[in-house]
Amino acid sequence: MRNFALFLLIILMLCSALPCFSQQDYIARYSVFTAFSYLGTPSLNLVQRGFDGDVGYNWKPWITLGFDFSYNAGSSSVLPTYLNSNALAKLAPILPLLPPGFVVAVPYDTSTYTYEGGPQFNYRHFKKVTFFARPALGALHNNFNAKPGRCQQPELGCQAILTKIVGGLVGPSLSKSDTVVFYGFGGGVTWEATHNFGLRVATDLVWYNYFSDLLNGTRPSFRVTVGTKFNFGKNIVK
Repeated sequence: MRNFALFLLIILMLCSALPCFSQQDYIARYSVFTAFSYLGTPSLNLVQRGFDGDVGYNWKPWITLGFDFSYNAGSSSVLPTYLNSNALAKLAPILPLLPPGFVVAVPYDTSTYTYEGGPQFNYRHFKKVTFFARPALGALHNNFNAKPGRCQQPELGCQAILTKIVGGLVGPSLSKSDTVVFYGFGGGVTWEATHNFGLRVATDLVWYNYFSDLLNGTRPSFRVTVGTKFNFGKNIVK
């Protein structure tokens, strides 16, 4: 994440140093954005990486209507502190039976898909730089796959124990999926290198409540995307 912050700072410094400060005189009707995506969920100690893409229709210079899709994947471990009261109640009878020093931490792989649509508000006062802000509202689909074989205490029989624990919580497949609504806000900056090509850095902060039958409530995630924007279509500037 430190590299993302440094990259964003460099982009903003370059943008602020641009000598052209007149308003943009060319704005194409359509745009396509493709990017590397970094999705972080601090409350689960989870980082996922993947790609993001969106398409936009520039209705007016100050507003764009668009659709965004992203895919991210990563790995982490589930701890008891992440669970809700009902899941902890199911876990409680097992805990006294565990070997001394046993740590309940279930490794897992996860993948997240997001689907989002809506307006984006643009500030185009600078000829080569566009700042933008947007609400974030859409659907999030997550796949969870427990991997007890990757546990860190094989001498205590952790694989068999964690398999039994996860089986009691999510079923014998050791996997689970959920689709929920997310909401939040985002924004960023685009360097309009040419009329048809630009570089964009954007970030979004959203809240959602997935796997509500297991996890303990609504949690935030942030996404940082860095990539290229392609513009095409007629010029909408009058």
